Amino acid sequence: MADPSSYRPKPGQIPDAPGVYKFRDEHRRVIYVGKAKSLRQRLASYFQDLAGLHPRTRSMVTTAASVEWTVVNNEVEALQLEYSWIKEFDPRFNVKYRDDKSYPYLAVTMNEQFPRVQVMRGAKKKGVRYFGPYGHAWAIRDTVDLLLRAFPVRTCSAGVFKNATRTGRPCLLGYIGKCSAPCVERVTPEVHRELAEDFCDFMAGRTGTYIRRLERQMADAAEEMEYERAARLRDDIEALRKAMEKSAVVLADATDADLIALAEDELEAAVQIFHVRGGRVRGQRGWVTDKVEAVTSGDLVEHALQQLYGEESGDAVPKEVLVPALPDPIEPVQEWLTERRGANVSLRIPQRGDKKALMETVARNAQQSLVLHKTKRASDLTTRSRALEEIAAALELDSAPLRVECYDISHLQGDDVVASMVVFEDGLARKSEYRRFQIKGFEGQDDVRSMHEVITRRFKRYIAEKEKTGEWVDEETGEIADLGPTEEDGRPKRFAYPPQLVVVDGGQPQVAAAKRALDELGIDDIAVCGLAKRLEEVWVPDEDDPIILPRTSEGLYLLQRVRDEAHRFAITYQRTKRAKRFRAGPLDDVPGLGDARKQTLIKHFGSVKRLRSATIDQICEVPGVGRKTAEAVLAALAGAVPSGPAVNTATGEIMEEEEPVTAGPSEERRGQET
Repeated sequence: MADPSSYRPKPGQIPDAPGVYKFRDEHRRVIYVGKAKSLRQRLASYFQDLAGLHPRTRSMVTTAASVEWTVVNNEVEALQLEYSWIKEFDPRFNVKYRDDKSYPYLAVTMNEQFPRVQVMRGAKKKGVRYFGPYGHAWAIRDTVDLLLRAFPVRTCSAGVFKNATRTGRPCLLGYIGKCSAPCVERVTPEVHRELAEDFCDFMAGRTGTYIRRLERQMADAAEEMEYERAARLRDDIEALRKAMEKSAVVLADATDADLIALAEDELEAAVQIFHVRGGRVRGQRGWVTDKVEAVTSGDLVEHALQQLYGEESGDAVPKEVLVPALPDPIEPVQEWLTERRGANVSLRIPQRGDKKALMETVARNAQQSLVLHKTKRASDLTTRSRALEEIAAALELDSAPLRVECYDISHLQGDDVVASMVVFEDGLARKSEYRRFQIKGFEGQDDVRSMHEVITRRFKRYIAEKEKTGEWVDEETGEIADLGPTEEDGRPKRFAYPPQLVVVDGGQPQVAAAKRALDELGIDDIAVCGLAKRLEEVWVPDEDDPIILPRTSEGLYLLQRVRDEAHRFAITYQRTKRAKRFRAGPLDDVPGLGDARKQTLIKHFGSVKRLRSATIDQICEVPGVGRKTAEAVLAALAGAVPSGPAVNTATGEIMEEEEPVTAGPSEERRGQET
């Protein structure tokens, strides 16, 4: 626990201007980001008597080891910078709205030649029109199924579309009239794009135009005695009306608005949002957050607005945003929303009428969401805390291990030896910090040597990052070295945060190897244990007998979860590497021949078989391939054993087919791979 007075800036050093500030812990990790109209006044409030601070604020300032700030021109810039830093650093003490699912949207890919209607989750893409979010994907599919009668837009994947184009036969939807089949040129790209635009207009709330148009067309068809066409139009109109009925009118004046409601207690808050477009509720979502700082309802609303509109622009930000409490001050938030939309945005509390009644409905949903969350989470919080306490007691640790790292080795009979590192913080998986390793120090099967290598490499990186960030203690002077940050903004790189506990998948030999690696690096403040699969025994260094935790122990259950997750992550990586090795082609052995030129060669000749029979001069005709490379290609293909002929298993007939096309995959390297 740090003493805030040890890093408190002098009052004269803090500017009396708008800005954004960051608190960092002893490992230079950003733990809190805030903004202020006056940095001097706001930061001074954190360094008062600890007894007068909110409990979570007190916890934050005693966890922090330094504070820094950035001055901006106005409060709108401060709001934007605060949002960017919260997204970048994910500070543990900031209000973060959690959700147990990714809400699905109805998306229309207007950025493609033939726009496609589909369900999408996750980050929004440029050039794609989104409608929603919806509570369930099936609700989107039901709506789309009804609308495809009137707007037969493509819904198939790229693979299905290409296959239909190649064969000249549309899919089932093309045959039953629910797709205009642009894949077989039944309609031109321009006509299909118009259909997609009409679909988007209808989903955006401009429904009356299309209903009236279809009614006129139906009347004209009946008058001309084209009764089959009139019947189809009648069915289209009925389908559109059914789709409209799925979202009832809640605001009679065709309002576009988002309604945000809160339900909160001293520890947590739930937020519910209703998206109203064209007077109808088009989507709903909700979040829950821990109140890890002293925040008002207005502050929670401000954080919700940042979360909701931080990545949005244009019509995605509605004309009206109705809230239960206004941020203080309101002007910077309203100006920021206006900038995001490109037009005026009204941010207000509804006082009467339909909007106030709808806000009460949203508030009831928020209250129910909070009650449900607390019911589900109460036992979860208690269980996780108990598990960490049991582990600390069993291993005789000074405190509960809030960060646990687990390592596992995976291979197939000594080939493709890899390792995994998974991270659990506060008993929950932190997948963004998972890492994977290739064993480089030796070949063959030796789990103990592999474990020693992985632990050594991981904590060598930790020591290197501590040296770079100025946290390493100089052995001669006993003072903390000041070697400067790793990046311009002072963020330490990955591997810079140490665990309180290292868990290895294995028994006494693996534990001894991990402990020896830490000892060789001079690290003595990290506990080590191992979990053996056979009897689920917990092994600790320098002990001849394991620790036996009760089968009903929450601590044992958490260790099992951590171990199993490390095993899953390792074996997934090992299988991926093995599959790549099995898929490797003869061109992979040609030095200097990259993926692009491999594909160019295959495309030019049509198959590896034809490439093998080509001459050097013919290969040199391929753009980017010189004579030396051509000779290397032929030499590699001459040394490769051609695959045997394909056989029809039903008739025994030898199939005269071309050799499978393969240029061999490139070795993919993720940012987490080491």
